[in-house]
Amino acid sequence: MSSATHVQSVGSARACLVLAAVLWSLGSLFMRLLREPLGVGLHEPALTPLQIACFRGAFGGALMLLLVRRAEMRFRPAMGAMVLIFTVMSALYLSALALGPAANAIFLQNTAPLWVFVIAVLFLGERADRVGWQTVLIGATGAVVIVAGNWPTDLPPDEQQTQVVILFMGVGSGIVYAMVVLLLRALRDESSAWLVALNLIGTAVALGGFVWARYGWAAFAEWVTAPSAAQLAVLAVFGAMQMAIPYWLFSRGLRAVSPQEAAIITLIEPLLNPVWAYLLTPAKDTPTPAMWAGGGLILLALVWRYLPRGGAPVDK
Repeated sequence: MSSATHVQSVGSARACLVLAAVLWSLGSLFMRLLREPLGVGLHEPALTPLQIACFRGAFGGALMLLLVRRAEMRFRPAMGAMVLIFTVMSALYLSALALGPAANAIFLQNTAPLWVFVIAVLFLGERADRVGWQTVLIGATGAVVIVAGNWPTDLPPDEQQTQVVILFMGVGSGIVYAMVVLLLRALRDESSAWLVALNLIGTAVALGGFVWARYGWAAFAEWVTAPSAAQLAVLAVFGAMQMAIPYWLFSRGLRAVSPQEAAIITLIEPLLNPVWAYLLTPAKDTPTPAMWAGGGLILLALVWRYLPRGGAPVDK
């Protein structure tokens, strides 16, 4: 490959990653459109976060299947665990995003790279370096600042308990997302489009199956037919634009850009996600000082981890 062609390839890959991050960041916008009374009528009938996750997965997975060749449709046991964990992650994250401030959910989920490092070192036997532990310490401090700074102290007991649960949903989504990343790494020889399609469609099937098993056929039928035509149209765009297309762009970007650089570029997502939510619902999504401080520490941790370093190797 010529030098000019390589530069063009890297530039195109970076553009793919930037666009993927921007599209991922639209999650809060879609959630607010579907859950808040904004004068467009999309909040009625009221949809639960699990309903939104189910339909988002179904529409996004269906689109992603169009990118999968028949020969790539293979099944391995680890894929079942991946789909189950991805379903839990989607349910936790969208619940935290729908019920609490967007900044809390997105910054707490972006602790995932820190949990990946901890799990890989403690349970998978990978070597730890000084920069890695410094990253974990900075990022964990940021998560503690967000949780402590938003800990409800002046609410009635029931509301207090609900807010605490929402905070821990955000923390849990980061931990579970780390497990998804590790499983995707273990399955890296498989088609990325196929893995994403499995995760999205598997989420829809698992959540629908849970409602059916827990509440019965009649409740499931009501649950799955609840969205209006307008809501279904928005959910279809949600699944395609915020999940399927950015995952495809992300996989293309990784062909010419290192995972480390990709991790830094996609930090655009947690920066933009709270902005869209604030523009639609400023009363609910005005960032608090704890969000700014904690989110800043988490972003600093990720940049510190993946910052290019030259010269002598990092001390072990």
